[in-house]
Amino acid sequence: MAFSSSASSSLLRAASSHSRTRIFHSSFRNLSPTSPSLVDHQRSLASAAVRSFRCSVPRWSHRLDWSSPLSLRAQIRAVTPVIERFERKFATMAAEHPFKAVLTSLPKPGGGEFGKFYSLPALNDPRIDKLPYSIRILLESAIRNCDNFQVKKEDVEKIIDWENTSPKQVEIPFKPARVLLQDFTGVPAVVDLACMRDAMHKLGSDTSKINPLVPVDLVIDHSVQVDVTRSENAVQANMELEFQRNKERFSFLKWGSTAFHNMLVVPPGSGIVHQVNLEYLGRVVFNTNGMLYPDSVVGTDSHTTMIDGLGVAGWGVGGIEAEAAMLGQPMSMVLPGVVGFKLSGKLRNGVTATDLVLTVTQILRKHGVVGKFVEFYGDGMGELSLADRATIANMSPEYGATMGFFPVDHVTLQYLKLTGRSDETVAMIESYLRANKMFVDYNEPQQERVYSSYLELNLAEVEPCISGPKRPHDRVPLREMKSDWNSCLNNKVGFKGFAVPKEAQDKVAKFSFHGQPAELRHGNVVIAAITSCTNTSNPSVMLGAGLVAKKACELGLQVKPWIKTSLAPGSGVVTKYLLQSGLQEYLNKQGFHIVGYGCTTCIGNSGELDESVASAISENDMIASAVLSGNRNFEGRVHALTRANYLASPPLVVAYALAGTVDIDFDKEPIGTGKDGRSVYFKDIWPSTEEIAEAVQSSVLPDMFKSTYEAITKGNPMWNQLSVPSSTMYSWDSNSTYIHEPPYFKNMTMEPPGAHGVKDAYCLLNFGDSITTDHISPAGSIHKDSPAAKYLLDCGVDRKDFNSYGSRRGNDEVMARGTFANIRLVNKLLNGEVGPKTIHVPTGEKLYVFDAAMRYKDAGYDTIVLAGAEYGSGSSRDWAAKGPMLLGVKAVIAKSFERIHRSNLVGMGIVPLCFKSGEDADTLGLTGHERYTIDLPSKITDIRPGQDVTVKTDNGKSFTCTVRFDTEVELAYFNNGGILPYVIRNLIKQ
Repeated sequence: MAFSSSASSSLLRAASSHSRTRIFHSSFRNLSPTSPSLVDHQRSLASAAVRSFRCSVPRWSHRLDWSSPLSLRAQIRAVTPVIERFERKFATMAAEHPFKAVLTSLPKPGGGEFGKFYSLPALNDPRIDKLPYSIRILLESAIRNCDNFQVKKEDVEKIIDWENTSPKQVEIPFKPARVLLQDFTGVPAVVDLACMRDAMHKLGSDTSKINPLVPVDLVIDHSVQVDVTRSENAVQANMELEFQRNKERFSFLKWGSTAFHNMLVVPPGSGIVHQVNLEYLGRVVFNTNGMLYPDSVVGTDSHTTMIDGLGVAGWGVGGIEAEAAMLGQPMSMVLPGVVGFKLSGKLRNGVTATDLVLTVTQILRKHGVVGKFVEFYGDGMGELSLADRATIANMSPEYGATMGFFPVDHVTLQYLKLTGRSDETVAMIESYLRANKMFVDYNEPQQERVYSSYLELNLAEVEPCISGPKRPHDRVPLREMKSDWNSCLNNKVGFKGFAVPKEAQDKVAKFSFHGQPAELRHGNVVIAAITSCTNTSNPSVMLGAGLVAKKACELGLQVKPWIKTSLAPGSGVVTKYLLQSGLQEYLNKQGFHIVGYGCTTCIGNSGELDESVASAISENDMIASAVLSGNRNFEGRVHALTRANYLASPPLVVAYALAGTVDIDFDKEPIGTGKDGRSVYFKDIWPSTEEIAEAVQSSVLPDMFKSTYEAITKGNPMWNQLSVPSSTMYSWDSNSTYIHEPPYFKNMTMEPPGAHGVKDAYCLLNFGDSITTDHISPAGSIHKDSPAAKYLLDCGVDRKDFNSYGSRRGNDEVMARGTFANIRLVNKLLNGEVGPKTIHVPTGEKLYVFDAAMRYKDAGYDTIVLAGAEYGSGSSRDWAAKGPMLLGVKAVIAKSFERIHRSNLVGMGIVPLCFKSGEDADTLGLTGHERYTIDLPSKITDIRPGQDVTVKTDNGKSFTCTVRFDTEVELAYFNNGGILPYVIRNLIKQ
């Protein structure tokens, strides 16, 4: 077997790192090592490589200390000769490391050492002192992983010279310390890995090369739906339904946790991935076999950025990019600009972290931060709890940044102790970060750092607000909400308009709710959900919601029974402190029973509305509202029947549920009538900052985090009873409607297909601005008349068992049919009609998008998509690129792309092109009825990142676009037909 230097260095790095072993119930896995570049310090580590493969030391003292299982011996015996073959290579490479001179010992205060690290101060380069903290993390990674092959000395210099290089859009490699998945994106990732093993086998190569080289954590949180509410038994009932619907998916994930090394699967019912990451999985600093380095993570969920609040560099990537990172490929990225965001002052009494993040989101959207890091600093940082910071970091996708980063300081250390990290671990983290100039101590004079641009916010200027009705960055101050709502009723249909005729605005829909007379008006709340990692990780707003419920109960207010209320915490810790405080009792009285531990309503798993409510809305064309403490409110996402969706803090969710409408001025109008007949106003139920702080102080305790996460790996009876095969190759079931072998690698050869243009393509869809990944590949319910529904019915699946698109992402047949299946899709080819259809241009027929695409494909025609600005915004959903590829889409021409989605298109071999500034389909007179030829060179060496190409139509039009291949590596992906074929060919060559 021949190995390139890259292959051997990857294997050697793997061998010399600490392996970790984790257990879920009786499933033991040898979790192969993280891959920091330990072409590293002393020759002694070479001989330690084999030992480290045979033993595992717990990385965190608050985790359980599992011993290595006997079942690993066969794997160890198999891999030992390979490791021994390269032991001598280790010693050679140690001497060759370009930055061996800055390898430094980190002493323990009481004697001995924590380990060794690559020291930034030891470089003696004054430019480093001016670097933003977020860029220093990229720099350390590049130095540690520098092998002059995957990461070169020139890359290190680019990062050190960030002040001069970042404006030039230079490309750098980055190797994250770990990868994070949730189950909606995790299932297709594991499907792809299993399929890649099959491809390796068919091409006669070693299937064991398809194994994660860095730790992979997968948290199952996207599958639970709000079927049962307002019940003490809701958690158990919803979990039973979750397992009934998803047993096959869960079994597949459990198989993946045993078939692939280095993969941890956190069972259903444990919490939301980003809250679990914040409270438990986040290391802040790794100590791997005596090598110290900063934690960093990429995740297949755009809100991975929440971990930035803990000082861990993390952001969302597409599933296909994450898979490549798992397999040891460096991520190619443009060295980002960094916006310095200075915070000063202090939040006013009664203003929440949610109000702050919605304000920050609006400011940053206006400033323009797509593709950039945002780094927060200033005196105001001391006024923000770690949970407040995490709330702001969480919504980075909503303001468009790659990261919203909060460097580690004393607040971070306090949080680590609160959440159960040991004193020794916290001491190691502080010592390392101080020694490597990555720690901020606001008690000391601050070194002036350079940023690409600067913003400032006085926290005292933030006021209570919500966002909506259709986009997260459309912030509305609470005092203006009533007038804004009435404007929305009047405005033409758009992000801030529903175009309800004047004479219909006072319509009342009367109905009977379980024998009780009820009525709905425009703006009435039908869903009120305390949900989402954005807010449920923050004790202040969660306990604030409990205090609102308590005050309302004491004054005699009650949420109307036809409002679907729910509470879905992001971890079991929330339940513990709500019970400790005594406030869960009052939330229950207002209908906010805990319904499960997962994303629920925030991702569209809101469940069905009561039939009487649903009928009242649809039969009377009412603009019903949902109020949720989530991070996304795009139309059609939360629920098909709630056209107005507002993001609000948890206490405001309770307040709007009590009011029953968003058409209210909280300053002037009463929320309701109390038990004594008096009007009750917003100020009567709103808790003070001091009340909330007292509740947090007395109710949120370190033991709650310890006990919750010690139990997390034990699973639950339903999970533990799932039986899975022990094979490392997956046996595909052709009859499965959940897990299906995808066609990506069929007929694949070792010869790349090469670059290609597009000739005489038809326009499949013609879009305006802000088409989200929810529009392209919805995650929610499968409409009864859709092509996906027809496919499932033909497969013998009852309609009640359709589940959601998100849950069926392991089946390409369903997902291809679900592409562009959003019921709120606005396609200009339909001349104003809303829905998941298009015009088949050759015949003029109106068809479902999937049916039209198949007609084009069967006739041998390519297709393209025309779009406006911000195409692909929203979730980092790889199926929003995989689906169009399977439909035969060869290119997307848009005004601009969301960062992750553009990358995903490239990863699937679709060409992203941007209109020139000031131009779009409308200004160029394009209707979508033309045929399009894109003149791309046939040789990849003739294409440059960001070059201009000519697009011609069959009616004589010609215009210039910019090809959005942003790096040389992306050109290599395109040449190979996508990132995964590129990875397979590279691994085989090794």
